[in-house]
Amino acid sequence: MPTTVNDLATFHELVGQHLGWSDYHEITQETVNLFADATGDHQWIHVDPERAKTGPFGGPIAHGYLTLALAPVFLGEVLSVEGMSMGVNYGCNKVRFPSPVPVGSKLRLGASVASVTDIDGGVQVELDLALEVDGAPKPSCVAQVVYRYYS
Repeated sequence: MPTTVNDLATFHELVGQHLGWSDYHEITQETVNLFADATGDHQWIHVDPERAKTGPFGGPIAHGYLTLALAPVFLGEVLSVEGMSMGVNYGCNKVRFPSPVPVGSKLRLGASVASVTDIDGGVQVELDLALEVDGAPKPSCVAQVVYRYYS
């Protein structure tokens, strides 16, 4: 069950709190191929399973930016923001991809509220995210993302 925020003041109360983990989601070759088509990044480590078997990862892997792009989808399982006129993705302060996401693996997201700053008509929320593959020794993506929510 996600943490639900219904007003701007609630964001301030969440600073320093871990909001939990999403469910695990399987990363399929079809998803990787669709992302490759959307971005034009058809590097063989992503889209050629036969060749990728002999590559450095032993099989195809998801694009790093696909992993990051899944963050807002998975975040919805951890944080529900209601009663706002608008929310926008404002950017990222830092993003790293410490380990690969093999095709066929299961990925989940954990989130913590790093900071909340009042802005005109709303708040700016910085979230520390970790996306991890089931059973992997370290995260596949760590990022601090920035959202703005308006009342």
